[in-house]
Amino acid sequence: MKLTPFIDQLPIPQYLTPLERHKCFSYYEIGMKEFFHEFHSELTPTKIWGYEGQFPGPLVNVNSGECAHIKWKNELPDKHFLPIDRTLHGSSEHMPDVRTVVHLHGAEVEPESDGHPEAWFTNNYHTVGAVFDSPVYKYNNNQRAATLWYHDHAVGITRLNVYAGLVGMYIIRDEEERKLNLPSGAYEIPLIIADRGFNEDGSLFYSDTTNVRPGPVQPGLTFPHPSVTPGEAFENITVNGKVWPYLEVEPRKYRFRILNASNERFYKMNLSNGQKIIQIGSDGGLLETPVYMDTLTIAPAERMDVIIDFSKLAPDDTIVLENTAATPFDFPPPVGTLPDPETDGQIMQFRVVELTGPDTSKVPAILSNIPKLRECDAAQTRDITLDADIDEYGRFRFLFNNKGFMERIDFKPKLNDTEIWRIINTAGATHPIHIHLIQFQILDRIPFDAQGFTANGLLSFTGPPVQPDVNERGWKDVVQSPPGFVTRVIMRFAPFTGRYMLHCHILEHEDHDMMRQFEVVKRKCSCKNNCICKEHKPKRKCECKKKCTCRGKCTCKKSCTCKKKKSNHVSKEERHHKKCPTCPPCSETYRCECE
Repeated sequence: MKLTPFIDQLPIPQYLTPLERHKCFSYYEIGMKEFFHEFHSELTPTKIWGYEGQFPGPLVNVNSGECAHIKWKNELPDKHFLPIDRTLHGSSEHMPDVRTVVHLHGAEVEPESDGHPEAWFTNNYHTVGAVFDSPVYKYNNNQRAATLWYHDHAVGITRLNVYAGLVGMYIIRDEEERKLNLPSGAYEIPLIIADRGFNEDGSLFYSDTTNVRPGPVQPGLTFPHPSVTPGEAFENITVNGKVWPYLEVEPRKYRFRILNASNERFYKMNLSNGQKIIQIGSDGGLLETPVYMDTLTIAPAERMDVIIDFSKLAPDDTIVLENTAATPFDFPPPVGTLPDPETDGQIMQFRVVELTGPDTSKVPAILSNIPKLRECDAAQTRDITLDADIDEYGRFRFLFNNKGFMERIDFKPKLNDTEIWRIINTAGATHPIHIHLIQFQILDRIPFDAQGFTANGLLSFTGPPVQPDVNERGWKDVVQSPPGFVTRVIMRFAPFTGRYMLHCHILEHEDHDMMRQFEVVKRKCSCKNNCICKEHKPKRKCECKKKCTCRGKCTCKKSCTCKKKKSNHVSKEERHHKKCPTCPPCSETYRCECE
């Protein structure tokens, strides 16, 4: 169905107001509902799902350090309206159709509030997953200003639930950002981009069979029906829930928080008039300096904080935000398909109107200071391979280290340790890799002999390291990992322990087992009986969480060696020394209080 572009105005998601404000936190309730949504004025309303009955969901706006408690409520029907593949882990016949769990992507949270795929719940919590803990998730927001997003993460059906509409944006703000005088208020606009397909009756289209290949790779095998596919991309590009919308802009600077909420589609974005886009932030917040870009390549789940300056344009001028990325990404024709300039080659249109007042906002030369993680501080380097595989039905799939989601947890970084992960892509496609809990920094990408590595396991580099693009040199939680490259990232595992996820954010890949768990574990204390940790003081717990046994009192019973009269002493024996340099055990150098 061919729709006319740029006839519907861009909707702007509204901020959600907390139900209660307490001294230590704000309390929200967000329900997931089924409703009918108008994607385009030429389409009949479409049945979808959304948080609070909206697509995308409402904006959650918090300050850094301000706690938010959110009760997530599944108010959806019992039956899914999209095709469920019963062969995938977590989606067998005995499992409920409609399972949901919410992941706040980019947040530093305890595992109970991270949205583990097995922490799902049904309507009214009637049935819950194996690791479900509580319907109320606690977000401390103890991190710098950044654009996060919340979305469904239920095992085996994440691709369906997100495609059905379960996405929304979550913004953390802080004083550093406020002082920069960036465009704000009506001139700060979220752009949540997602492609969708429609049937002739206006309903959502989603493939129920893997028709990417002519048939099973192995003879005698047949694909199940419905079946997961290697990826889904559609010609209709929605922004904030509208297909190819337009936005009226004044000739001044605007700040756009861009999220790629598509299942599989990458975008290579540029402005049709050739002017540069100014990127000021990435997944984990502000960059150090503004970056002036002709083209921005954004993978699924990545966020880009940008400024577009329309001040040199006149009223009635129009420019289009265009897309030139092939689908699948990195595959030129005939395998990949280049976007059609009349459909998926367009994202949205900007229409310039009269200026209503002076623009006092700025693009500062310096935005933030980002401390660099040092390779020499890394406690360990881990190798994570991206592997192509064929499943038991003859379907193509991708894995980490040739292992599926439910296999033994091999990655156990220690709390507060810095590690380097080498993502070794032998799988022939660019994968957007997301690591929960932490933000990382990209070190480099090094070309290697992928065929040789697959054959003998030996890593042979074929060229020098390629530094990350200038707009990738901030904090990240998604990294584009191209085929034939070792992508190195460095990160510090803090502030929580527990089990978290590593997965590809092409959601069809994630549901088909391209996801592993890692566990952040406590560091074993080196002290055996008495605490000798650094900065130890009486009555203070050491880092290993064991109680100190000295209780501020020295246990030695040596006689005092000073020559003052005993009447000046606190006691005849040295039982309590405020000036003890270490305790216990007591040493020969202890001095009594009279000294």
